[in-house]
Amino acid sequence: MELVGFLLPLMNALWWPFCRIMAMLSTAPVLGEGAVPVPVRALLSVALSFMMLPVTKVATMPDPFSLAGVVTMMEQAVIGGVIGLALQFAMAVITMLGFIASSQIGFSMAQMNDPVNGQASDVVSGLMSLVAILVFFGIDGHLVLMGVAGQSFKAWPIGAGFGPMLLEAIALNVAWVFSAAVLLALPIVFSTMVVQIGFGFLNRVAPSLNLFSLGFSLVTIFGLLMLVQVVRFIPEHYVSMTNQILEMLQDQMRMAHGR
Repeated sequence: MELVGFLLPLMNALWWPFCRIMAMLSTAPVLGEGAVPVPVRALLSVALSFMMLPVTKVATMPDPFSLAGVVTMMEQAVIGGVIGLALQFAMAVITMLGFIASSQIGFSMAQMNDPVNGQASDVVSGLMSLVAILVFFGIDGHLVLMGVAGQSFKAWPIGAGFGPMLLEAIALNVAWVFSAAVLLALPIVFSTMVVQIGFGFLNRVAPSLNLFSLGFSLVTIFGLLMLVQVVRFIPEHYVSMTNQILEMLQDQMRMAHGR
């Protein structure tokens, strides 16, 4: 009976950080991908919940089987999911860059099985995803993710809810993902467009040469040359975008502290 009396409060205390951390890991970059099995994420969430116990202690824990407990569980899942989704933005920019580049240089038809996302994707997007994953671990992104999780329990304590500004800030940053991806892909788009316009003029001057038969190969070559130049700057841009996302989350946490 003494063991049961000890375990029940401990399980109750672990359940709330587990809900937030599990939701965060399900939407976070790399750790939330299809290559990481759900049992591994669940085990990691349990281990991190033990570590977060000194931060997540509150005066009264809600009953998990009550209506207030269900609402609190949903609140933790929303907070964790939103934080993981925010950090996913930088990875989404690099993946979208791969899709735009592959469609411009003619590689979008070359589909292959992507073990990271668990579905078929083009070769360039797979390459960009691998580069982003290497940069993520190179800058200790997994440790940054755990640090943000720990700070979130201080900004949004269990049972205290969350401000609508958090969801609004994440929604407004979705447009930033598209604009950042287009800006990164602009050199490739511009170079392939110039080559295609040049072949169009040459075909009008000498239609008998049938220059469009060579156009696909030359567009692919020019696109690959520009892609080599763009890939060199991806780590720098990824770090800059991650810092921008972390600043946005820090602002939301400071606003939550000031409530």
